Amino acid sequence: MDKRLDQLVEKLKKAFGERLVSVVLYGSAAAGDHHAGFSDFNILCVLGELTPRELAAAAEPFRWWREQGSPAPLLLTEHELTSSADCFAIEFHDMQSHHRLLFGKDVIPALVVEDTFYRAQVEHDLRAKLLRLRQKACGMLADQNLLRRLLLDSVSTFCVLFRHALLLHGVEGSPKKREVVRLAQERFGIDPAPFEKLLDVREARIKPKEMDPLIVLAAYLRAIDTVIDAVDRLEK
Repeated sequence: MDKRLDQLVEKLKKAFGERLVSVVLYGSAAAGDHHAGFSDFNILCVLGELTPRELAAAAEPFRWWREQGSPAPLLLTEHELTSSADCFAIEFHDMQSHHRLLFGKDVIPALVVEDTFYRAQVEHDLRAKLLRLRQKACGMLADQNLLRRLLLDSVSTFCVLFRHALLLHGVEGSPKKREVVRLAQERFGIDPAPFEKLLDVREARIKPKEMDPLIVLAAYLRAIDTVIDAVDRLEK
């Protein structure tokens, strides 16, 4: 695993001391589907308490971690973690499926993830990410490089949400992006081509210039709409 993870853990231990309960790696890196240059290292940092003192202590290690190219760790108390599982069903389902304990107590297996709002959260996130994608794409249609990067950066998020849409339909499978796309094709009838093309670029199978982002965008948006409709119908 990336040596920067070890460095981060040491910085967090130094910053929080005995107040540090757990440091957990989750997301694509924990699932073995991390692609350098596109994927982040997602970190959960659990503390015994969270006051302005802890926020101040977090400033330096969090700044350093962002400089390494990944988002700041998710910072929660142990009580918040156990009491908010119904609000973050997507995230906690993912953590329970694939995580790696980097330090301290493994707080993930004992989580009870309530599914009361699970379907609604999946639909909300799909719609919100689609709206955001459209908004950003509007200003990038004249610049193929910017549009291409937008699509490449978004495909991981949509693959995660597609996997949860599949789970809601009783379909379980690998967290690997290509497997998710294949299952979404089988279950929802999406066109896998735009996703496969984006993954080919991310995995350096083809050069970015070999992918026309305008062609990909049209099929990409149709596929996302199809999955949203499938999730929406579950409520009916």
